[in-house]
Amino acid sequence: MLNIQLLLVAAGASSRMGEPKQLLPWNNQTLIEHQLNNLLKTNTTTSVVLGANAEKISSVIDSLPISIFTNPKWQNGMGNSISFGIQQLLEKDANIDGILISLIDQPLLTTEYFNKIIESFQINKKQIIVSQSENGWLGAPVLFDKTYFDELINLKGDEGAKLIISKNKNKIHLILAETILQDIDTPEAYQKLFKKFHK
Repeated sequence: MLNIQLLLVAAGASSRMGEPKQLLPWNNQTLIEHQLNNLLKTNTTTSVVLGANAEKISSVIDSLPISIFTNPKWQNGMGNSISFGIQQLLEKDANIDGILISLIDQPLLTTEYFNKIIESFQINKKQIIVSQSENGWLGAPVLFDKTYFDELINLKGDEGAKLIISKNKNKIHLILAETILQDIDTPEAYQKLFKKFHK
């Protein structure tokens, strides 16, 4: 049986938002609860990397059946938090076949979409399953085969996983996400999306 695990990266300070993005309201809960509940409905082992405001955020989600990893060096950037999260997962379970990395600021992602990514994974194919927006943007959520774990662990600073993706284009399998890959990085973007989906 495949051993795929889900990792939500939610360690940033949300400096452009001006308040913890993880705790913004969404669907009668916080954004991080919304995201984690969607991931948990896939019935796949789920973990989250926290950093800024970790204690406050942990108190909101500590009743969920997840592992919480708090990165003491979260200020070193996204790449550092991804690296930290991958290391924590592999310390708990060295036999993971693939890790699906998702980000906190994409609230429109659904359980169905995560399942679509997971179901596309084939073992021993060195796959990178990448999400593609309707305008051709490529990015997270991304499912990495175990072949790439060492490279993910070596990420530093704000360097995300896009370099790994661009270096291995022949191994990419695209999943079309259409309009659901919308980010909320600013108060304006959040308010616009919130009003659109909370009528």
